[in-house]
Amino acid sequence: MSKQTKIRRITAPEIAARKGKEPIVSLTSYHAHTAAIVEQHADFILVGDSLGMVMHGMENTLGVSMELMIVHGQAVVRGTKRALIVVDMPFGSYEESPEVAFRNAARIMKETQCGAVKLEGGQSMAETIRFLTERGIPVMGHTGLTPQSTHVMGGFKTQGRDEDTWPELIADAKAVEEAGAFASVLEGVVEPLARKITEEISIPTIGIGASAACDGQILVLEDMLGLSDWVPKFVKVYGSLGPMIEEAVKSYADEVKSRAFPGEDQVYR
Repeated sequence: MSKQTKIRRITAPEIAARKGKEPIVSLTSYHAHTAAIVEQHADFILVGDSLGMVMHGMENTLGVSMELMIVHGQAVVRGTKRALIVVDMPFGSYEESPEVAFRNAARIMKETQCGAVKLEGGQSMAETIRFLTERGIPVMGHTGLTPQSTHVMGGFKTQGRDEDTWPELIADAKAVEEAGAFASVLEGVVEPLARKITEEISIPTIGIGASAACDGQILVLEDMLGLSDWVPKFVKVYGSLGPMIEEAVKSYADEVKSRAFPGEDQVYR
């Protein structure tokens, strides 16, 4: 009788060890069935707070709750076996203090069984990242354009166009690294800055709108599949699922209206 090899999940330290090596592949996912497909090709899956916009029709990510992140995180973990699952900490769940952040991060990890959490912010969040990592919670950072801070930033604006802002953005990335994060998302920064940050920090950078200079890339699944009404300029759309779904639904509706569905061979008697 042959012995089956148990599939083992990728861990945060394994992602960290990929610095400067084969590019790290990642996508977002919010439900079990898409996560099962994505993990066949992705090293880690992010259950992003972008789910508020693409799944629940919110205008931004600020209205996403802990409960929403947990229920979607549970679904993604259930649907996968191999990929590292990283769950976003939603706005308001970690900024108040390291202690509050720990309680919420611990809850996310216990209730979802994910392998890491992600939070936004650089120097201002370094103490919190250190507090979490020292207590056994793997943290992925997120610097550059931080969507939870868009009201302060004045919108979704590319970072680093003015070289005078580079020292602050580089300091943010280094603070996240030094605080113990195993990797960091680098969003919406110009290519020369993304390259410089990637070269100067020892943890992997995961780019989104930050050029191929990063150690890996991540996109919102619905954006790259053509399911979103609007996508950022940097997103390459790899599929056209929106029109395909619409056509399928129209065909179904037409058959129902013409009483051609279901066919005789499909009816239970």
